[in-house]
Amino acid sequence: MSDTTNKVQAIIADKLGVDVEEVVAGATFEALGADSLDMVEVTMELEQEFSISVSDEEAGAVKSVQDVFDIVAAKV
Repeated sequence: MSDTTNKVQAIIADKLGVDVEEVVAGATFEALGADSLDMVEVTMELEQEFSISVSDEEAGAVKSVQDVFDIVAAKV
């Protein structure tokens, strides 16, 4: 896995309080126990870590970890 992917996984795991091994591409945020506030916190941390901007529309469309990988990859 790339360094970016590892960082994204670590951020998601930290913000959601789950093991990084659970943060796989096919995992949904619902399955990981995330609520809307968690998603805002994940988005803010990703924006800060990678110096990117994620629109409300993009953030609202996120359902899985793969969605986050795709957004970050397109912006870094």
